[in-house]
Amino acid sequence: MLFLFQSVVAQDKNGEVTQTGENARPYYMALKTNLLYTAVAIPNIGLEFTFGKDWTVGANWMYAWWHNDHKYRYWRTYGGDLYVRKWLGKRHKEQVLSGHHIGLYGQALTYDFAWGGRGYMSNKWNYAGGVEYGYSLPIAKRLNLDFTIGVGYMGGLYKEYEPQDNHYVWQITKKRHWWGPTKAEVSLVWILDSSMWKKGGHQ
Repeated sequence: MLFLFQSVVAQDKNGEVTQTGENARPYYMALKTNLLYTAVAIPNIGLEFTFGKDWTVGANWMYAWWHNDHKYRYWRTYGGDLYVRKWLGKRHKEQVLSGHHIGLYGQALTYDFAWGGRGYMSNKWNYAGGVEYGYSLPIAKRLNLDFTIGVGYMGGLYKEYEPQDNHYVWQITKKRHWWGPTKAEVSLVWILDSSMWKKGGHQ
């Protein structure tokens, strides 16, 4: 993992030390979970890494497979997103991965939802992408709450079906074209950095 790597001693052409692992800017990684998905019984996890001075790149993944065929209830989804963020403002300079951020994201997911009546299923990948804005609020030394909203486009095919006589009967296939909010996060974020792992063991 990125946060495990230490910077090495570097020398210029005259043999002078220019950077050491002790003095170099540490790498950071965030381990995340979106509490909005958790609240609707969709387990999920995310990772975010720093690169450059004020940039991060990250990925999220979710997976749920709940059903009760007797009552024609079905709750299945899996997929994820990739994103890149630019961090802004004074707070981020004082505490990394905190404060305002803007970014770009892309998503892919499948789903199947039914609650006793008509169901909606995408058995092929649907996709989305757009721009996002968020704010990450520190709540403890290495814990943040990140609030993010993304708007853009979502497309793909999905089917509508109805349960009849212990079977799921297809009704119609539709093509989705949606412009608007396609991403929402209230994520609990655990921040790790390379200074937590020194040569010779955990400090």
